[in-house]
Formats: sequence, structure tokens, C-alpha cells
Amino acid sequence: MPEFDFVKSTYSGQDMNECVEVATNVVGTVAVRDSKQAAGPVIRVTDTAWAAFAAAQ
Repeated sequence: MPEFDFVKSTYSGQDMNECVEVATNVVGTVAVRDSKQAAGPVIRVTDTAWAAFAAAQ
């Protein structure tokens, strides 16, 4: 599996208590993680599911 290239999401809070990083560099997959726990779990969803989630916010 290719390495994810995470960037800070625009959904992250300004107070740094809600820090979300998103990787979209793997075709068909969006990976999400807590930037405060970079070695922690990664949630992987389809790009279609991510688009639906983002549209609902």
C-alpha cells in the first residue's frame, strides 16, 4: 500500500484541540487521523464517502 501524505484538514479547530489530518494522495481512498497522535489509528474511507461527509457538514 502506498504511503499516505497527510495534510492538516480545513476541518481542524483553530485552538489545536481538534487536529485532523487528511491524506488524499491514494486513488479512491481518503485517510484521516488525529495529528496529535500521528502514530495512532488511521481511518480509511472511499473518496465518495468522504465527499458525502464533507457535503453534510
